[in-house]
Amino acid sequence: MMAAAIRHDWRETLPAARGRVTFDAPLGASTWFRVGGPAEYLLRPQDDDDLARFLAALSPELPVTVIGAASNLIIRDGGIPGIVIRLARGFGDVAIEADGLVAGAAALDVTIADHAAAAGLGGLEFLSGIPGSLGGAIAMNAGAYGGEIRDVLDWAEIVGRDGSINRLSAADLALSYRHATLPPGGIVLRVRLFAHPDEPVAIAARMAAIKANREASQPIRARTGGSTFRNPDGHKAWQLIDQAGCRGMVIGDAQVSEKHCNFLINRGAATAADLEALGDAVRARVLAETGIELRWEIRRLGVKPGGAR
Repeated sequence: MMAAAIRHDWRETLPAARGRVTFDAPLGASTWFRVGGPAEYLLRPQDDDDLARFLAALSPELPVTVIGAASNLIIRDGGIPGIVIRLARGFGDVAIEADGLVAGAAALDVTIADHAAAAGLGGLEFLSGIPGSLGGAIAMNAGAYGGEIRDVLDWAEIVGRDGSINRLSAADLALSYRHATLPPGGIVLRVRLFAHPDEPVAIAARMAAIKANREASQPIRARTGGSTFRNPDGHKAWQLIDQAGCRGMVIGDAQVSEKHCNFLINRGAATAADLEALGDAVRARVLAETGIELRWEIRRLGVKPGGAR
């Protein structure tokens, strides 16, 4: 249940929505780590208009958090106060065009890569190696295997906290390493990505190589959240972690992966607190051993038990 210290009775003042609003909604089981507390309120909007109207009428006092596939995310054990918005059905369509595609923010990155491949469009194969959904990929300029979002982004439609919808270019978003400058409170709705005609056999071969590389080098079948820390300039995070002797390090039931030590793993009974404490312990040891400060790439949302953020 949501920690009493952060619970508010907003139910009578929430705007109407055609989508589903759930109070005290469990979230942990739907994250890749399988940890975390509930959302105070969870909204699954039906479509763009439903979300825009809801946001426009929402009290500015109520905090809003957006989550996607929850692949690169730790939700703290005390849950997330305010309203959590999760885009799902109605936000996952993919439409193929001659030189690219338009996809909803809830479309999975791998699904987008599959659609492009089936249409004989190249240049988006790298998305098959990125867990998560397109909205999150835009928000952090996700990248892997030689490609990143800023290489292929044409525009993104974004709804603001005031309910307005605007189309922003890649330049408007000022994409940089694992960062995009979204408008305050902005939520990605849909995106257009550039692609180019290519031989389906060649595209399939590149995607197969990415899949084989991931399976060989990453703990993809474990309860994990992808890369934990950003690569510092001129360094690889996993090498710094290994150098500091953190490979296999354990706190509670959370472990630094033996296979790829920039991945944390829930061995079965870890809490969000275990995972976050382990990440912070790794950061402290790397700083002490190398003088380099690792920055979290995994998002950590919500409050710790007792109300601490």
